[in-house]
Amino acid sequence: QVQLVESGGGLVQAGGSLRLSCVASGRTFSRYNMGWFRRAPGKEREFVAAISWSGGSTTYTNSVKVRFTISRDNAKNTVYLQMNSLKPEDTAVYYCAADYAFGSRVVPSRTPDEYDYWGQGTQVTWTQ
Repeated sequence: QVQLVESGGGLVQAGGSLRLSCVASGRTFSRYNMGWFRRAPGKEREFVAAISWSGGSTTYTNSVKVRFTISRDNAKNTVYLQMNSLKPEDTAVYYCAADYAFGSRVVPSRTPDEYDYWGQGTQVTWTQ
């Protein structure tokens, strides 16, 4: 079992930045690909970014490329999402998720069904 706890959400002014963190329980964090997803009001959950278990491969949805950066610190069992130049359409609940992929998926998945564990989410709200 892996438990994920997100933090770092909040109100952000136009063009501002936030850094989300997701801390995982357990001793095998380094064997999980990690992903960030979000759900905006009235919309389906969507993929945001993901990073491989080694940190060597990352992938982003087009709308956040250049503005967002995913990273991880396996010594701290933590994955981060640095979000810059935030826009109104970034308002959503952000979830981190873990996919046990050690020895299999080198490229992290964009598909929610591939992920085994989910956090409770953290709200990010854009404001003028």
